[in-house]
Parts: sequence; structure tokens; C-alpha cells
Amino acid sequence: MAKEETAMEENATGIVHGNTIVLDSTPSAFDGQAVEVTIRRAEPKRPWGEGIRKSAGAWADFPEMDQIMEQIHRERSLERGCSSP
Repeated sequence: MAKEETAMEENATGIVHGNTIVLDSTPSAFDGQAVEVTIRRAEPKRPWGEGIRKSAGAWADFPEMDQIMEQIHRERSLERGCSSP
């Protein structure tokens, strides 16, 4: 490494798909340069299932939701030729 060059390091997260890593953000200073990559498993950003729990809570004060969901289930069962309980 030449004296005027400084060692640069940047952390990034992403998802592995086979031999490709799709980064969550674009590295800012390495375009066209060779880089060294170290891979370690990242902790999930939020616990699995948290998103559905948060969105399901939106219906907590909507008492008609049970009836609506039962009607949807009956209609889908009829479409599939299943007997509804």
C-alpha cells in the first residue's frame, strides 16, 4: 500500500443468495476496487413474527372482525369445494 493510501473499512449488511450477496446499502468508496469480504451471520433486525403481531393488533378494537373472517373462510371453502364446519 502506498503511503498516501489509507486503509479503508466499511461495514454492510445484506442477504446471501447462493454465491451472491445483496447488500442493504451501496458501499460508498469502493466502486471498481477489489475488496476482501468476511461473512458472519447477522442478528435479525426484529424477532420473527413481530410484524404480524403488530399488524394484527390493529384489529383489536374491531369486534366485527371475527364475523368477517368467518364469512371469508366460508366463501373460500365453497370456492374450493370444501365443506364448512
